[in-house]
Amino acid sequence: MHFTVRQLQVFEAVARHLSFTRAAEELHLTQPAVSMQIKQLESSVDLPLFEQVGKKIYLTEPGCVLLSHARSVIECLNRARNELNDMRGTDRGVLRIGVVSTVNYFAARLLAEFNRRYNDVDITLDVTNRREILQKLERNEPDIVLMGEPPAEIDLVSRPFKINPLVLIAAPGHPLARRKRVNPKDLTGKTFVVRETGSGTRNAMERSFKDAGIVPGRTMEMTGNETIKQAVEAGIGLAVVSRHTIELELDAGRLVELNATGFPINRKWYIVHRVGKRLSPTAKEFLDFVLSHGDLDQISHDNPIKA
Repeated sequence: MHFTVRQLQVFEAVARHLSFTRAAEELHLTQPAVSMQIKQLESSVDLPLFEQVGKKIYLTEPGCVLLSHARSVIECLNRARNELNDMRGTDRGVLRIGVVSTVNYFAARLLAEFNRRYNDVDITLDVTNRREILQKLERNEPDIVLMGEPPAEIDLVSRPFKINPLVLIAAPGHPLARRKRVNPKDLTGKTFVVRETGSGTRNAMERSFKDAGIVPGRTMEMTGNETIKQAVEAGIGLAVVSRHTIELELDAGRLVELNATGFPINRKWYIVHRVGKRLSPTAKEFLDFVLSHGDLDQISHDNPIKA
């Protein structure tokens, strides 16, 4: 068998997305170029790596076997790159950062300042939801991740660096927006717009509401902070969101933050990487940079909602 590292990289991307189109977009290639690489790889191993059922593609059994080895090869090459960078004493290379979508509201400012200090580093920023971030951590893809509370089931090194205040928001015309103080009993029976199952914000909200005995009258599940903000602005219901996501809407008067008992629910943002991961000098610098720009000295405890 004769195949190239590039063919393995293309194969891994197609297998991860189960899509030639999305793999081509990620790799900045045309779809025919991706298809050609896969055909050449299948010809080399003399086995089918994908099968098409309807409009979807799936990995075959040989494809699953090769995928495991392809990821090992790619990870070995990444480690070799980092070690050689260490030996050269240079920070040139690629810094792969993953962030959950809520973090992106302030992550861009952090990255802009960091990039001014290290302008010879190519930074790859992957913004996605918590579930996909965890899957990427399982595959050891990002160097560093910025996220909410890390899961216990993955071996991670995690350090908190910033307060994540979860606040209660409403449209300016909502009846509770006129209240000087909103109590837990005022929230029972109200309609709430919530994030998807597995979201850290939703988990924190549900824990706090359960402790306070708050039972929403109706919940509407939506994916993404922007959709939730638009729904609240349209008067569909209330929502619990990170204060980091609503600066522009508060300034413009399109949303209001309710003065509610037990809010904000102060959570924390974490900077995370896999246990045993060899961080490049740039990744170490970025970790120290993020920690130095934290604000945890402003918080001593979470704020439980009390009925």
